[in-house]
Amino acid sequence: MNASVRLSVSSLRAHKRRFSGTFLAVFLGVAFLAGTLVMGDTLRASFDTMFGNATSGTDAVVRSADAITTPGESQGVREPVATDLVSTIEQVPAVAAAAPNIQGAGQLVGKNGDPIGGQGPPTLAGNWISDPELNAYRLADGRVPRKSGEVVIDRGTAERGDLRIGDTTTLRTPDPVKVTIVGLATFGGEDGMAQVTFTGMTQADAERYLTARPGEAASIQVRAGPGVSQQELVDALTPVLPKGVEAITGQESAEENTDMISSQFLSVFTTFLLVFSGVALLVATFSIHNTFAIVVAQRTRQNALLRALGASRRQVTASTLVEATAVAVTASAAGLAGGIGIAAGLQALFPAIGFPFPEGDLVISALSMALPLVVGITVCLGSALLPAVRAGRTAPLAALRETAVDTSGASRLRAVTGLGLLALAVGVTLGGVLLSPSIWTAGTGAVLALVAFVVLGPVASTTAVRILGGPLDRLRGVTGGLARRNALRSPKRTAATASALMIGVAVVSLFTVFGASLKATMDQTVSRSFAGDVAVSTPSFGAGGSGLSPRLADAVQQLPEVDTAVGLGRGVAEVDGEGRALTVTDPVALERTFDLGDVRGSLRDLGTDGIAITEQEADKRNVTTGDKTRLAFTDGRTETFTVRAVYGRSELAGDHVITRDAWAPHRTQDADTLLAVSFKDGVSTDAGKAAVEKVAQGYGDPQVQTRDEYARSSAGGIDMMLTLVYALLALAVLIALLGIANTLTLAIHERTRELGLLRAVGQTRSQLRAMVRWESVLVAAFGTVGGLVLGGFLGWVLVEASDGASDSAFAFALPPLQLAVVALVGLTAGALAGLRPARRAARLDVLRAIATE
Repeated sequence: MNASVRLSVSSLRAHKRRFSGTFLAVFLGVAFLAGTLVMGDTLRASFDTMFGNATSGTDAVVRSADAITTPGESQGVREPVATDLVSTIEQVPAVAAAAPNIQGAGQLVGKNGDPIGGQGPPTLAGNWISDPELNAYRLADGRVPRKSGEVVIDRGTAERGDLRIGDTTTLRTPDPVKVTIVGLATFGGEDGMAQVTFTGMTQADAERYLTARPGEAASIQVRAGPGVSQQELVDALTPVLPKGVEAITGQESAEENTDMISSQFLSVFTTFLLVFSGVALLVATFSIHNTFAIVVAQRTRQNALLRALGASRRQVTASTLVEATAVAVTASAAGLAGGIGIAAGLQALFPAIGFPFPEGDLVISALSMALPLVVGITVCLGSALLPAVRAGRTAPLAALRETAVDTSGASRLRAVTGLGLLALAVGVTLGGVLLSPSIWTAGTGAVLALVAFVVLGPVASTTAVRILGGPLDRLRGVTGGLARRNALRSPKRTAATASALMIGVAVVSLFTVFGASLKATMDQTVSRSFAGDVAVSTPSFGAGGSGLSPRLADAVQQLPEVDTAVGLGRGVAEVDGEGRALTVTDPVALERTFDLGDVRGSLRDLGTDGIAITEQEADKRNVTTGDKTRLAFTDGRTETFTVRAVYGRSELAGDHVITRDAWAPHRTQDADTLLAVSFKDGVSTDAGKAAVEKVAQGYGDPQVQTRDEYARSSAGGIDMMLTLVYALLALAVLIALLGIANTLTLAIHERTRELGLLRAVGQTRSQLRAMVRWESVLVAAFGTVGGLVLGGFLGWVLVEASDGASDSAFAFALPPLQLAVVALVGLTAGALAGLRPARRAARLDVLRAIATE
């Protein structure tokens, strides 16, 4: 074994360049994985510290005990508590101070007239708590609000909106409120809580604009007296609290806030990055395997001589694995350092792009270091295992052969196995898409399809390269023909090299197709369901934004150009024990402006005790018109409603519809999410839109868009997501390019004598460079085409499985222009990957090359 180690070390020293591509592939994959883990740990620790600092003076929080949670939301909606409960709480001997915490949605408008935030994180407004110990925000500049219209905002929001103390702006609550900024605040020592915006106002203003009725608060903050622990305070408060109201410790409240950030943002964000780390490492696996396979093929004579001199199979195999271990350990260790550098860079970059990454030292846990190290070593050794075993099987007589070129190709067994896997993949996929819709079943079929593509690669490469390289004979003559023959020389090598790029292109194509399908789905939804002429909305998603003023619909309805204006509000209730979102609207106007499909019963007769539900929801709960259903609201009251209508479509109207009169007794902060407007006959879209815009200016100036514009803007977040996806997948494509370049470099090494002979018989340097570059392009073309086919198929699977497994109807769309760009990028990448190997080939000394063994 010692001899094997010495031989491996001397081989690595003599052929460092051979493993440079492998080193970089492992390094990049491990660095990305380690950086993601370190960044996630740092963010969690930073938010823990931030919330701990912000709420350090709050020893207990009094709130409603029950919350109604709708599907897709991690935090529910709670019933408000009465503010007069503060006086009762203050009489408890263990209490030093108590203050109501009134909170609702409030979106500030920046100096340029655009709303601040709203793209995910909440836009909050509330009362400014005068007790600094109970207030999560600390006054940094200016003063506290003393009269109506005065506000304090967090410093991060002020910077993003270019607002200063003394400025007057608009706060959407959603009714527009003119406010004057009198102070700037910090949260937990930072300029803000991530990208959450906060506006603090007087208690009277908060009750007026953020609550349905005066005397209500989201919670009550309580500070303990000297020597009283948080748990002792909770125990003292519990007996005096009314039924349905609970007290929790300040630490529990801080942990809930941290968990909310973790579940809604950090977990999703880090999982998203970990998926791309996995893709990068999967691509690296092919590049590493190919490198060792070529190196083993090139050392056939060397390994055979070792066997002839008495080396055992195990020793030859161990020698190759020692080389792989050395590369794996050094590259993974360097990757850990690179990952820490990535996390540090992101910590510095985030504030520059508007995301205030909390300050503090990087948190480097044992797991975030050990896991990438183990993964990197495992990937590298696993990729090198088969070539190492193949090296150990080298026969001593192989020393007599004059060539070391790997000519292994496509066997019949491989073809049969690959076709069998492909048939199984198609069967499982179709079962998960068409027969019994299941994303997990369809995903299993998709993974099998990926395996089938990899197994069939060498079988398909010969035919594919012949077809793709056919034009080269005519366009580039002898140079093109030689490039095509070189790519055909080893089908297994060509397929393995192309597979790395194929996976990268497949994932890019998958997201491209899925993104285009989501856009087509949104367009289909708006076109099919929305019969109005213009839509009024506030661009936001997630918990951000404040919505539209419910009074805007009535104001627009008064316009002489308008036939119907209907606002869609949102409520929450438990319907027969399950949390559900309610659409609060005028059902008569809704039916005139939206295509609801077939309607059984009458939407005109809902009144204050009627509800309309979709046909799908009715079938799921086995109810129909005339049946009773019980609705439990966030105010604690439960009422019986009658199903008076069942309608077919729900994309924009939602699954449950009640009237505004039915919602009014239970409403909290009232807001519409969308206002749909239909014009009278003879009114042009431009004229009607201009009239609506003029009225909307007095209600916070929300966006007024035509139906097509609304569909496009609704899908705007998809382009932002795809941009991030493409940026992350660039790492996988880079690793694939390193693999192609490394393969060509090693192939040139084994073809040194052949290249020297070509130069000797008249091939020029430029022709030799072109031959190597075109070989690289052919390999990239094979990988790109395979990736496009696989990505398109996986995109269709994802869309169809999502369609069958969800209540929404998905539309499948292939974007030809975007896929053409992906194909062009793949071919360009191949050309770039061949530049360095081509230059090295052209610099070969002719006589030395001919004399090479």
